[in-house]
Amino acid sequence: MKLTMPRFDQAPVLVVGDVMLDRYWHGATSRISPEAPVPVVRVEQHEDRPGGAANVALNLAALGAPAFLVGVTGVDEAADSLSDSLQAVGVTTRFQRIAGQPTIVKLRVMSRHQQLLRVDFEEAFRTDAVALSTDVEALLDQVRVLVLSDYGKGALKNHQQLIQAARQRDIPVLADPKGKDFAIYRGASLITPNLSEFEAIVGRCTDEADLVAKGQQLMTELELGALLVTRGEHGMTLLRPGHSALHLPARAREVFDVTGAGDTVISTLAGAIAAGEDLPQAVALANLAAGIVVGKLGTAAISAPELRRAVQREQGSERGVLSLDQLLLAIEDARAHGEKIVFTNGCFDILHAGHVTYLEQARAQGDRLIVGVNDDGSVTRLKGPGRPINSVDRRMAVLAGLGAVDWVVSFAEDTPERLLTEVRPDVLVKGGDYGVEQVVGADIVKAYGGEVRVLGLVENSSTTAIVEKIRHQG
Repeated sequence: MKLTMPRFDQAPVLVVGDVMLDRYWHGATSRISPEAPVPVVRVEQHEDRPGGAANVALNLAALGAPAFLVGVTGVDEAADSLSDSLQAVGVTTRFQRIAGQPTIVKLRVMSRHQQLLRVDFEEAFRTDAVALSTDVEALLDQVRVLVLSDYGKGALKNHQQLIQAARQRDIPVLADPKGKDFAIYRGASLITPNLSEFEAIVGRCTDEADLVAKGQQLMTELELGALLVTRGEHGMTLLRPGHSALHLPARAREVFDVTGAGDTVISTLAGAIAAGEDLPQAVALANLAAGIVVGKLGTAAISAPELRRAVQREQGSERGVLSLDQLLLAIEDARAHGEKIVFTNGCFDILHAGHVTYLEQARAQGDRLIVGVNDDGSVTRLKGPGRPINSVDRRMAVLAGLGAVDWVVSFAEDTPERLLTEVRPDVLVKGGDYGVEQVVGADIVKAYGGEVRVLGLVENSSTTAIVEKIRHQG
């Protein structure tokens, strides 16, 4: 399956559900309490993070998606902390604040990256369902996907009304379900239970076939568009009516903390679908995102550059020979990390010491070096019959093996001008003894503010000279 990075910036999503504050107290432990056999933690650092539905919205914002959040809080310091944190990253919030009830807070006491204790402050909210529906419907026309982030804390009391309001506008509804009554999610486009939540509804699944059969039956009963069962170390299973089951393996290299992984899954799914991705591609992206977030401590969001780099690894575009699509993805990731892109081009028919020195000099002009290589047809047109000596795949393989070269891409035209309009390097480099204005593509690069630099050639190094010497000796 080919993955691409969606345009999350064009994917507005509305999240509705149980917001909470995840609070962390960090400190060292050096002794046991004389009052009880428990460690004494000297608290040195306080940290607040949005949790629950707020974490879903935070994840969307971290991916670059316009995020809207409707939820219920108390009138207290925790609600202010939540609001400030979310607004700081661009999330539009509409909180129904209820006096006399605490905002849900989950306090974790941490020492040396280990959780020693969790204390929950919560009461079931007396949500005004009518007011919540009014807030949701006022925002639906601004978004492309609705997410119901249900933690069973009482914010969501009118699931069907919200689902129907979205469906009337042809807006997909994604639900992260809780509880033992999934009928409240009837008609949703997709629900994302974990395996234990799924089995609490359908019964224990003895094997893959049993899981698929019970999932298909549940989709029929609840008129669901799709069902995604997240299965921890066993990955994910996507079920859709009329399609074969899609099983995706877990992608985590190391599991450090699974807190909030479900939030990351549904936020990535929602953002990708809102950006126009097909469901299988969106699920694959969510699987990659989950693999990243479980390697982090506590409730966490992954950023667009982190996901882009994971997609890049998936497509094999960290280094080496790339297609144009892979190259553009790699460039986007590099720029997100503040790296300067350098471009040069040529035939590189027989790689020699002059080439190596020149490419090392070119790489020194920035952080990443792209080498554009003329394909075989264009080399023949430029150099004449009998050239190239080496085919384009061999020439690119040799270039990709050089330490100075990050990415190699071929082009079929006689000049790299079309490639330059796609790549838009920060620096265009060429070797020779001519002026900057004579460099092919200089006008293109300078037009958008890029630089053009001419580097000297190493003397007595020429592919043509090498070819002629071989011919004469032969």
